[in-house]
Amino acid sequence: MNICVYGASSNTIDKKFIEDGETLGKLLAERGHTLVFGAGAGGLMGATARGVFEKGGKMVGVAPRFFSADGILFPHCDELLRTDTMRERKQLMEDRSDAFIMAPGGIGTFEEFFEILTLKQLGRHQKPIAVLNTNGYYNPLLELLNSAVDGNFMTDKNLLLFSVFDSPLEAIEYVEATEDAVLDVTHYKDVEN
Repeated sequence: MNICVYGASSNTIDKKFIEDGETLGKLLAERGHTLVFGAGAGGLMGATARGVFEKGGKMVGVAPRFFSADGILFPHCDELLRTDTMRERKQLMEDRSDAFIMAPGGIGTFEEFFEILTLKQLGRHQKPIAVLNTNGYYNPLLELLNSAVDGNFMTDKNLLLFSVFDSPLEAIEYVEATEDAVLDVTHYKDVEN
């Protein structure tokens, strides 16, 4: 499976997040999966890539051409795809992936997650989406989504489009188990045709 991991590029985050990223990468490689990621050398992106590399796994990095400063890209990608824009980057990552795992991250990670979630809600793909909730990092986001449901801004069925896990292994096992599931998303939105 090609599994896309979204995650932080920051090198100043708590060590626990870095450790979970490395564990995630090692598990992906040990289980025969290919990592698809934003090609970053830092933060959780870099940690996941290091884990994959340490275990001899494969990875596809996708980065815009304007990411050109020394040290910003992970140097051991099996395939490095360059794009002109961030939009093209996200599209390539989506196209090359069979599943998605959102690890802890910042605004870029949130944006990637919400785009892939919206596309699933609109029936544009049926790929599994897992949220890696290390140290309860995403608890406030989950509260916000539940608040949106409570306020009728979206239906509770949209919360079924992804699953949340506390450990890298649980997240990987979920996407492995749901890889071939066919999901009818037509009833997940209140839009009349």
